[in-house]
Amino acid sequence: MENKPVHRIDSISEFHKIRQLPKPEHPLISVVDYSSIIHTPENHHVSWLQGYYSIALKKDVPGKYRYGQQEYDFDEGLMSFFAPNQILNINYVEKDKNKEPSGWILLIHPDFLWNTPLANTIKNYEFFDYSLTEALFLSEKEEKVVAEIFRNIKQEYQANMDRFSQDIIISQIQLLLNYAQRFYERQFITRKQQNHEILSRFEEVVKDFFERKAQVKGLPTVNFVAEALHVSPNYLSSTLKHLTGLNAQQHIHEKLVERAKLKLSTTTLSVSEIAYELGFEHPQSFSKLFKTKTSFSPREFRKSFN
Repeated sequence: MENKPVHRIDSISEFHKIRQLPKPEHPLISVVDYSSIIHTPENHHVSWLQGYYSIALKKDVPGKYRYGQQEYDFDEGLMSFFAPNQILNINYVEKDKNKEPSGWILLIHPDFLWNTPLANTIKNYEFFDYSLTEALFLSEKEEKVVAEIFRNIKQEYQANMDRFSQDIIISQIQLLLNYAQRFYERQFITRKQQNHEILSRFEEVVKDFFERKAQVKGLPTVNFVAEALHVSPNYLSSTLKHLTGLNAQQHIHEKLVERAKLKLSTTTLSVSEIAYELGFEHPQSFSKLFKTKTSFSPREFRKSFN
């Protein structure tokens, strides 16, 4: 893996300075016209650690960028969401001078949200943890909706700020996040085949984990499976939840119970031995999970086969 320098940007003012933009009109929130950003070679292969929220809509970027495991050419409108202290990795691939970049970047310092309901609820939007390997692709109609909200936010803080301004901007941010949630739901539906492949590969990874139990310790975790599938844990859970109604952790529990049922009904291993074989550190934890999922204790389930 390439070791790239990590540049920390704590403030929105720092971002403007690094990108050779005029000073922000507000210290805690800024809407940047992406076409005005100057791209310099030293910023093409770096990692950014930002101290603020970043919500971007980009299109026709004059080059290809690699984020995480996937390469994007930005021919379509693409949205990305980053929370404070997440690392954004950029690898510039090639340049196309014929393209004219467009889009918006909304920068929100956490202090702007302080003492508002959004300060607590923003963490409920899981797509901030999806990473750009699971970016949101927009239709032209969706792009127009999002771009209008960006413009409304910019217009509001450019006007004379009064006691209503923060509430109005917060409501626009909330609207933007709710639309993003809707559009991700649409993306889950329109990419059914790809998402079904994730489900199949998820089951293969968990099956392989159990088949290699002699070489691996403990229980399979959501992070372990997500890493094997090259997706973020939250995106994996959201995809599975949309397809099946169960998140990734619930799927793992279902697989554990399936394995347990097989061993309880076809072997003479004790409940403790089965628990340890499956990877539980404490047999009581295994028994509790089994009863929660089946309404029977492991021993009661075994007796039903005698």
